[in-house]
Amino acid sequence: MVILDVTIINVAVPVIGRDLSASLTAIQWITDGYTMVFAGLLLTGGALGDRLGNRRIFCIGVGVFIASSAACALAQNTQALVAARLLEGLGAALIVPGSLALLPQAYPDTVTRARAFGLWGSLAGIAASAGPLLGGLIVSTVGWRWVFFINVPVGIVCIALTLRLVSRSPRHPARALDWPAQAAVVTAVAALTATLNEAGRRGWSDPVVLAGAGLTVLATAAFAVRERLARSPALPLNLLCSRAMSGGAAIGLLFNFAFYGMIFTASLEFQHQRGYSAIGAGAALFPAVAMTMFASVLSGRLSRRTGHRPLVVSGMLLAALGLAGWAAAGDDPAYPLLVAPMMAAGFGTSFALTGSTATVMGAAPTEYSGTASALFNTTRQIGSATGVALGGTLLITASDYGSGLRTSMAVGALAYLTAAGLAWRCVPRKTEGA
Repeated sequence: MVILDVTIINVAVPVIGRDLSASLTAIQWITDGYTMVFAGLLLTGGALGDRLGNRRIFCIGVGVFIASSAACALAQNTQALVAARLLEGLGAALIVPGSLALLPQAYPDTVTRARAFGLWGSLAGIAASAGPLLGGLIVSTVGWRWVFFINVPVGIVCIALTLRLVSRSPRHPARALDWPAQAAVVTAVAALTATLNEAGRRGWSDPVVLAGAGLTVLATAAFAVRERLARSPALPLNLLCSRAMSGGAAIGLLFNFAFYGMIFTASLEFQHQRGYSAIGAGAALFPAVAMTMFASVLSGRLSRRTGHRPLVVSGMLLAALGLAGWAAAGDDPAYPLLVAPMMAAGFGTSFALTGSTATVMGAAPTEYSGTASALFNTTRQIGSATGVALGGTLLITASDYGSGLRTSMAVGALAYLTAAGLAWRCVPRKTEGA
């Protein structure tokens, strides 16, 4: 549900925008408000899971997600929809750290755990791949409100199955919640997202944009200082100093930045410039995300032979080649020329997901599994939010739509190349226990 609500919205927002008379900036907030809160509160969700039990926090998160999804579906104006999306991001922030932290608890053996991480990644890939096409189908048949209503029955079944099949999680009540650090993270993520969103409408030199950029820097610095001085830091320094932990998290940020920025800008291109319907845009995007259905499972199997590093590096290089190919295709290339670049980006991103996930989780002690999961997913969602925000801003500020799209794809290709270099330095050669 969480990943589906990142990708399904991309083909729905143009229709939502017309129905609710929303501007492009408002459309960015409908998309990014969710990922902004999601990213900002993931560390809080992970810390609560470690302290109170990951299963309990997971189920509470699903309940919040169900209620907020219903509120999204019933929204009558842009303001109400954005507010409900913010609440939906809170539910997602409670769900995701627990979902990943429960896997080491259920699968202590390293081999079966690697398979579980591969399945976790493949299910995320299926959700990402189904999102644009499912969103287009729903919008074209029963309307955009059912994009959100669909979460309600799925969430109810999810809670019932979790309570029945997942054992209770251990609690660590001595783990204090570092609220100043949590507030600094939320402030930094919100300020960064708002700055990138508003830059397209106001311009990069506008005082509000400059103030947002300054607040982002100050909040990030405050978080670093707080973590150094706190008795019970949200992210212990020994975790942050781990090359595998910090490098894996940075890789997640970069590939989400590139992939979701591509999905957002391509969806606008197909619907606004080429005149595709919502379901047509979903079908056009399908090659980009269909490859994720099996790439994570394939990398999970291959990693037992090769280790994670070759797979993450090759995946990032392939994805970079894909977006570079799109950028080089011209301002208005024929659609068949875009199929191979989209497939390369989708396959490469998902191919690297299992290895980067296992790298981060393998570097964390058991009592910090929720925090490690939160760190990894925080950086990934920051990447998603900034990718969407910067992509929209580049489209607004460019001299023409085609050049803005090409610039966005070139920036994404550079992000993938940077991730490949980080993977070469930070991802271990062999899997844990190999």
